[in-house]
Amino acid sequence: MRPKYFSMRLSHTLSLYIARQYAMHFVAVLALFVFLIFVFDVVELMRRAVGKPGIGMRTIFEMATLKFPHAMQLTFPFAVLFGSMVTFWRLTRSHELVVTRSAGVSAWQFLMPVLAVTLLIGLVRIAAINPFSAIMLARYERLDAVFLKSGSSALTLAGGGVWLRQGGSEGQVVLRSANISVAGPRVELKPVIAFLYRGTDRFAGRIDAESAVLGDGFWDMRNVWLHRTEETAVFAATHRLPTELTLARIQDGFAAPETMSFWDLPQFIDSLRTAGFSALRHRLHLHSLLAAPFLMMAMVLLAATFTLRHVRHGGTPGIIGFGVMTGFLVYFFSDVSLALGLSSGIPVALAAWTPAGVAGLIGVALLLHLEDG
Repeated sequence: MRPKYFSMRLSHTLSLYIARQYAMHFVAVLALFVFLIFVFDVVELMRRAVGKPGIGMRTIFEMATLKFPHAMQLTFPFAVLFGSMVTFWRLTRSHELVVTRSAGVSAWQFLMPVLAVTLLIGLVRIAAINPFSAIMLARYERLDAVFLKSGSSALTLAGGGVWLRQGGSEGQVVLRSANISVAGPRVELKPVIAFLYRGTDRFAGRIDAESAVLGDGFWDMRNVWLHRTEETAVFAATHRLPTELTLARIQDGFAAPETMSFWDLPQFIDSLRTAGFSALRHRLHLHSLLAAPFLMMAMVLLAATFTLRHVRHGGTPGIIGFGVMTGFLVYFFSDVSLALGLSSGIPVALAAWTPAGVAGLIGVALLLHLEDG
């Protein structure tokens, strides 16, 4: 009984050691990537802010900080790839991995702690980091619209109705409606309230209408009450409110999927379908979030393949370089697959899950060949 107990204890200790080494290298690589992205974001915001009134360095740093969690999420696959490669490289250089494999431990066994930690990181990213990132990115988008994108439009679909903001030469207009219906190219709001502003913050009046139908460059309103500041309300059977919106621009004006929490996406997708809009972008983003942990685990398999081969075949710098290039190719393939999904070239689920599946199968196949060889 004692040798068996000692063997189990040794395996548990070794697993924790490998997991700890990987976690430290992952955090270090992630911090490096995020720092570089933060610096580039600050420089880019400074470039965009040139000539824009009311925006200083404090606002620029605030916007860069708000975008920081979203940028961190984007670097996770690369941080997993390079963190895994650094971990395996260090264990091999110190001969710890050589001794472990000489004791009969297969590559699959010492990969399990790394894969487990990666899966845990992926789940934390979905459950905790993504909701926080969505809140911060939504705030960044609002500041970006106010300071750097004056005149842009945005659409919010919530349980209390529809909120639509449009820009124009005379100022901003915010429309609120309890219901929105889309039938082909026809968009109708019923009933609707339009809040008029001079510029972005000076209230100029309000329009109450029984309905509003989107026409070619205007909202065609019926049974309208016109309220202007310091003027008596006026009733009109019809009224045309100028707009630059089209059905396509309204569709694009929905909150970006990245600004929505993973937990809120399913309900928002149902709301889009009920309103008659396409939920393609949001469905694709939801599936991509679900597939992200498995894509990260596939990166671990690829990192192990191209880092461990030098134990038997040599050529360490070239093999590591080839592994890095493979990781970038996987990420590029992921972008192509998502683009095909957005264009409806392939089903949404297939577009989101194919990169993780293909990368994982390639990693498993190469590791099997490495072990047999």
